Amino acid sequence: MLDTFLPGYLLSLSLILAIGAQNAFVLRQGLRREHVFWVCLTCGVSDAVLIAAGVAGFGALAERMPWFETAMRFGGAAFLLWYGWRSARSAWRGGQALQADGGAKRALLPTILTVLALTWLNPHVYLDTVVLLGSISAQYDNRLLFGAGAVSASLTFFFALGYGARLLAPLFGRPASWRVLDGLIALTMWAIAVGLLWP
Repeated sequence: MLDTFLPGYLLSLSLILAIGAQNAFVLRQGLRREHVFWVCLTCGVSDAVLIAAGVAGFGALAERMPWFETAMRFGGAAFLLWYGWRSARSAWRGGQALQADGGAKRALLPTILTVLALTWLNPHVYLDTVVLLGSISAQYDNRLLFGAGAVSASLTFFFALGYGARLLAPLFGRPASWRVLDGLIALTMWAIAVGLLWP
């Protein structure tokens, strides 16, 4: 069970860790302590829907077209190599820092609409969840368990980020912290890409 659930969990977690607009928004909401539960839940449920679509859709497609799994595996590896390079470049350049915005508290509806836009209008979220996680899930006999691990990682991460933000505020106000995180993300992405190319 763990040999299927755990890879899904770890891969999903490594993909979500990448610095992006969605994570920055969740972190900022956590720093401001505004609608944290609903923001985290919206992100987690959105990921769950996309991961389920990837796991179910890719599995059905792979059964009808056996060559598609190979094509997606190499495509996923190429994407991970590029993603890792982008993170490595960001780590090398540095200079990033995240600060909470001040100002009046926003209403719940505009906040949720913003997080939905950041999630569903981001093309990378489809590559990460539907394409990449869906393609890798085809390598496992129990794709549903792999998907459950991926969904669990998403929910764990977003709630930890949202509610743990107040503890991270001093750390991620420094550019050096982002450089370390970007470097770790780059190494993780490249390791996964190698695993796809030489399973």
